[in-house]
Amino acid sequence: MTRPRRALACAAAALAAAVLLAGCTTPEPEPTPSETPTASATPTPTPTPTSGPELDGTAADNQEYFDTINRELIDSGVALGGAAFIDNLVAHGFPREAMEVTPDTTAIGVAADNIVFSIRFADSCLLGQWGNIGYTSLVTELPANGRCIIGTARPA
Repeated sequence: MTRPRRALACAAAALAAAVLLAGCTTPEPEPTPSETPTASATPTPTPTPTSGPELDGTAADNQEYFDTINRELIDSGVALGGAAFIDNLVAHGFPREAMEVTPDTTAIGVAADNIVFSIRFADSCLLGQWGNIGYTSLVTELPANGRCIIGTARPA
């Protein structure tokens, strides 16, 4: 037998032996799916905002409610401007006379990037801001000038 044929015969014998040995081994058992009881879906509780403004409370007492109704307005898809935010806050029980809002346009008539609106509570202010930054709010002490918005504000 020539050398290449001998090498081919050896390779064929090795392959046949490997196939025979593979057939002689016992296969590992496949894992069976376990019967795990499925947990019933329980509804996730939704945080409930304050039912309405606590005008005797502080700005901090009212921030969650303020945020909820402002986000609902934003999500509604209506045209958003200072008047829309103020009217929405009044409709939800906040007093218009305690509010301030910045102009919707700049001094040169261009739409403002952001609108700031506020509600005064005794010695604190609740401020909301909507515009190119999205929505945000904060509670701050009433400035010495007695107004929540420093700078140009218009009647609410």
